[in-house]
Amino acid sequence: MSWTTEARNAAVDAVFAKAPVLPVIVIDRVEDAVPLARALVAGGLPVLEVTLRTAAALDGMRRIAAEVEGAVLGAGTVLAPADLEASAAAGCTFAISPGATAALYHAADASSIAWLPAVATASEVMQGLAHGHQRFKFFPAVSSGGIPALKGFAGPFPQVRFCPTGGIDATSAPDFLALPNVGTVGGSWMLPKDAIAGGDWARIERLAREAAGLRPKR
Repeated sequence: MSWTTEARNAAVDAVFAKAPVLPVIVIDRVEDAVPLARALVAGGLPVLEVTLRTAAALDGMRRIAAEVEGAVLGAGTVLAPADLEASAAAGCTFAISPGATAALYHAADASSIAWLPAVATASEVMQGLAHGHQRFKFFPAVSSGGIPALKGFAGPFPQVRFCPTGGIDATSAPDFLALPNVGTVGGSWMLPKDAIAGGDWARIERLAREAAGLRPKR
């Protein structure tokens, strides 16, 4: 397909609207994928970013797509056009990168799934705008200026909305969500490594429910 800016915005905004927090997931064992995803969805976080950082990621995505009702599956750590293609084939409905390249912008124009490039500077936002994108991941959020940077972007880029990710936790998330140009935030604090290793899905569901209940500070 060929994406218009409006279609991209609508596709990404629909993802942003489903929950205030986007869990950033690392799957080390394929057998963890389905119970982990079910716990997150049951806790009210249906939009799942499974990062392409492990050998188990694509198989885990396929299982989630096939077996977890209500999951809105996306791929993270998409570094090249081949990753974008593999993510779509695995059943993802969107993809996210930690940055952006000319090759990925070109591939995203023809991809069947929505792609969210990442930016950290005003120049990178301008490059994305030139490619017809107005929705971005802001990464790494805290070390790239955090809330003051996003407030600074609001003036020259009123049409742009962000998903800040990187260094955000349950305490700081409401402050980010209070910004008018933030649609959702990404994080992994609801995914403790010891809980995943021990199969403590009830704990993850509880933490997901707390994250799903976060509201912007006013």
